[in-house]
Amino acid sequence: MDPHDALTEIATLLERERSSRYKSKAFRAAADAIAGLSEAELRDFAALRRRKGIGDSTFAVIQQALSGEVPAYLADLRERAGVQRASTLRPKLRGDLHSHSDWSDGLTSIDLMVAAARALGHEYLALTDHSPRLRVANGLSPDRLRTQLEVVAGMSGDGFTLLSGIEVDILEDGALDQEPELLDELDVVVASAHSKLRMERGPMTRRLVAAVSSPHVDVLGHVTGRLVEGSRGTRPPSTFDAKAVFEACAAHGVAVEINSRPERQDPPDDLMTLALELGCLFAIDSDAHAPGQLSLLDYGAERAERLGVPAERIVTTWPLERLRAWTGRERDA
Repeated sequence: MDPHDALTEIATLLERERSSRYKSKAFRAAADAIAGLSEAELRDFAALRRRKGIGDSTFAVIQQALSGEVPAYLADLRERAGVQRASTLRPKLRGDLHSHSDWSDGLTSIDLMVAAARALGHEYLALTDHSPRLRVANGLSPDRLRTQLEVVAGMSGDGFTLLSGIEVDILEDGALDQEPELLDELDVVVASAHSKLRMERGPMTRRLVAAVSSPHVDVLGHVTGRLVEGSRGTRPPSTFDAKAVFEACAAHGVAVEINSRPERQDPPDDLMTLALELGCLFAIDSDAHAPGQLSLLDYGAERAERLGVPAERIVTTWPLERLRAWTGRERDA
């Protein structure tokens, strides 16, 4: 098989299983290092071994691919990935409203995220890098976000649209961590709490209700903040009056995010059922921080289908024109 394709697929599968970011970046760096080389250049193993970006594992992958084999590293990853989970809902998803690039804490450039979204057949993807308060994630200052908007504007075409957006931090009083005038310019605003997740029930309820009552917010991201598995360990869900929060979401037309990351599974099943009963809209999102993680939508679709969430209530099944009408809806200030 083509060595460049093998290296790229390995990086993608490592990203999907949320492996070490250093592993996936190493394979993407190796793919970049051999891009454009002829077969003769690839078979000059002595020179190839000296090329920057080629290590022991990536060199072995290139050799095995050139010999006509599926590289052992790739075969193992494919086996671990298994058969894609069956879901009648997954093919109805047209896009994704929550993704990150290396402008904040994502692993790759915007153009690689766009290429991966196109390859999955997405009609649209919202780029929602973090807001400035989240310094650990290299959140975007207003000036950096304005610069990013210029980049995003040139990334659409041929049936695909890259939507401008932000994952804006919900501050302790429910305010949003970005200039209101700048939020007005964005296609999609996902609001999420990332700090003080152990606030008492009353203040946390008021915080979330205030956020979803903002005229700028379209999606309430990973509502409980819990972690149920993975390298970061586990974290209990925040406590709040879910009925009050979801009633506010329904009243303001804000979608409750079904976060597809397996380590989050947020909201929990009981809260997703409550939000459904209260008339909420939903957004099945990947929260991808790398190209290979965009396919995590499989997990969110499986959960939504299992819990009986109808496709019509999921905004990411809507065509772009309808989605834009929803994000541009009239809302009370």
